[in-house]
Amino acid sequence: MAGRPWTTEDDATLRRLHATGATLHAVASEMGRGKATVSKHAKALGLGWDRGQTKAATTAKKIDADARRAQLKLDLLEDAARLREQLWQPVTVFNFGGKDNTFNEHQLDQPPHVDQLKLVQATNAAINAYGRLEQLDTAADTDDAKSLLAQLGRALGIDDGAGTA
Repeated sequence: MAGRPWTTEDDATLRRLHATGATLHAVASEMGRGKATVSKHAKALGLGWDRGQTKAATTAKKIDADARRAQLKLDLLEDAARLREQLWQPVTVFNFGGKDNTFNEHQLDQPPHVDQLKLVQATNAAINAYGRLEQLDTAADTDDAKSLLAQLGRALGIDDGAGTA
């Protein structure tokens, strides 16, 4: 059973998406077509996907993700610091209630103990989230270093213990 016919508009869309550096998978998904169909028509148009483009796009996305994670880590540290400062700041406590739904407020030198506990818990959550992101970065850096050392060892003909000298 044949799908919908390929049109000149499909050719134009394929050229446009390919020019943006989109992967074969992304182009096929965007066009609502199978990868084999898109690949066949791309080849007919003289278009193709080489691993260099995919590698460059992957590297760029990884750099972007690293930058976003670094900013998030800074934001989490800032959040933790701002939450912790609130532990010792004057605060206005208030309440609505009673049959007349009255409003009452009172100024305290610092938050009530129950609120301080919640601030400490929120501070701890922000610090822990920062720590988990830091561990991910450290693990990634360690894996990169191991890979580099393994490559150097192979280039120098040094046995890595796995019998792959």
